[in-house]
Amino acid sequence: MSDVAISVSLLALVAVLGLWLGGFEFKGVGLGIGGVLFGGLFVGHFVHQNGIALDLHTLHFVQEFGLILFVYSIGIQVGPGFFASLRSTGLKLNGFAALLVLLGCAVAAALHKLFDVPLPVILGIFSGAVTNTPSLGAGQQILTDLGSSVASVSSMGMAYAMAYPFGICGILLSMWLIRLFFRINVDQEARAFDEQSGLSRTSLATMNVALRNVNLSGLALQDVPGLTAGQVICSRMKRGDTLTVPRPHTTLQVGDLLHLVGEPQALRSAQLVIGEEVEASLSTHGTDMRVERIVVTNVKVIGKRISDLALTQTYDVVISRLNRAGIELVPTAQTSLQFGDILNIVGMPDAIEVVAGLMGNSKPKLQQVHMLPVFLGIGLGVLLGSLPFYLPGIPGALKLGLAGGPLVVALIVSRIGSIGRLHWFMPPSANLALRELGIVLFLSVVGLKSGGQFLDTLLQGPGATWLMYGALITLLPLMIVGVLARAFGHTNYLTLCGLLAGSMTDPPALAFANALHPSNGAAALAYVTVYPLVMFMRIVAPQLLALMLWVPG
Repeated sequence: MSDVAISVSLLALVAVLGLWLGGFEFKGVGLGIGGVLFGGLFVGHFVHQNGIALDLHTLHFVQEFGLILFVYSIGIQVGPGFFASLRSTGLKLNGFAALLVLLGCAVAAALHKLFDVPLPVILGIFSGAVTNTPSLGAGQQILTDLGSSVASVSSMGMAYAMAYPFGICGILLSMWLIRLFFRINVDQEARAFDEQSGLSRTSLATMNVALRNVNLSGLALQDVPGLTAGQVICSRMKRGDTLTVPRPHTTLQVGDLLHLVGEPQALRSAQLVIGEEVEASLSTHGTDMRVERIVVTNVKVIGKRISDLALTQTYDVVISRLNRAGIELVPTAQTSLQFGDILNIVGMPDAIEVVAGLMGNSKPKLQQVHMLPVFLGIGLGVLLGSLPFYLPGIPGALKLGLAGGPLVVALIVSRIGSIGRLHWFMPPSANLALRELGIVLFLSVVGLKSGGQFLDTLLQGPGATWLMYGALITLLPLMIVGVLARAFGHTNYLTLCGLLAGSMTDPPALAFANALHPSNGAAALAYVTVYPLVMFMRIVAPQLLALMLWVPG
């Protein structure tokens, strides 16, 4: 067999062994995808002991391409929610998450300076301590660009493997310590979150309001205060026994019942202006009206604003909700449609059928992977990652690299959604497949390259010391931010656990946090709120550390 064939066969063996190892769990906690790294270390040790020749060029390409696939698909996944997570109530959580990342960088830099830990080693420990593989890839990339030797870059992978296991356990330990320190009762925290969630949840709510304000009688719907800011939609109106879809120019009368959709706080504000909340039903059941979910797949309407389509005026239907990448939005006249948007349409069946044809509503198209935008995005990402730029106080040029460039481009294009016939929407199943393939390839190569010296480093070298450094990088930031968020930020404990898990981009930790109170979604909500920003910071952080701490030699 050729060296290329041997290398690819061994990578397949590593993937099989590693995924098998990652499948084992103890009380919901396991290595997960990190098992591939340890499978690679095991096979790499065997390869080294037996002198098996590998094609290093092939391994290098597979490693870099796997990293590109992983970070690009991550960006496509989190992009639509990335910018939204920086607004409103997410600001506080993202602030604490950013502080946690910065504290981790500070601890790593201090260890490097105080104990003279080699830069590749401390970067590897930093990535393993926070269980973030893209961080490892970004660090290896910047070290290569700075001219570091192959052996130094390889030592980063070994250091990552030393710190990784405690990185997984350390976050669970920090959750337990915070709970013990503050004497927290989980059931009370769950009840407190449920009581407050009416004001904090991101999903839209509904309210039936009876018009009692005589000052609004004779006024057009579009002129009613509380409905003009674009935060509340009136999707149905009942006058007497007749249920209709109100148009912007529909004249209101005292006694009209309005079905409103929007954020809970905005609904309450509108209700105070219009009248009183009532229990009367404005359901379409038993009437000729229907509510249908329609998917935007027609290229002719993508990029157009809702006002440009004049759906209410032309077809007598109203869009009551818009779901984009799992996030519910209040559709306004200025909202531009994107491929894959899911619209809640209220109206008569024949009108809804016409609008469905206009929007496309082709479910099979949502399962198609548009490969042209994928490779265009990857190409632009690699190009962006190769461009040098300078920041004040940084002694050298900064590059986003093969980890940061594709991530930034993916965040941007997934936010844009579509340009002409280019649609950056990716079906969740396809995104997951690309993401898993990329990370498995990357970790397989890292483990295979590092396996030869792993045992010697652990048993006879500085491996135990590296593990201790990793424990400090894991625990200190978690405990500091956890205490600050609880004591001064008054953060709900379940939300805090989700914040810590998201700040470490650690799914097993999220599973542990969810298990604290399975019926409560506080942890998951906090996790997805901070995850996009943290993933971006974790990839950029090792590059900044490398540039600030690099000493040419």
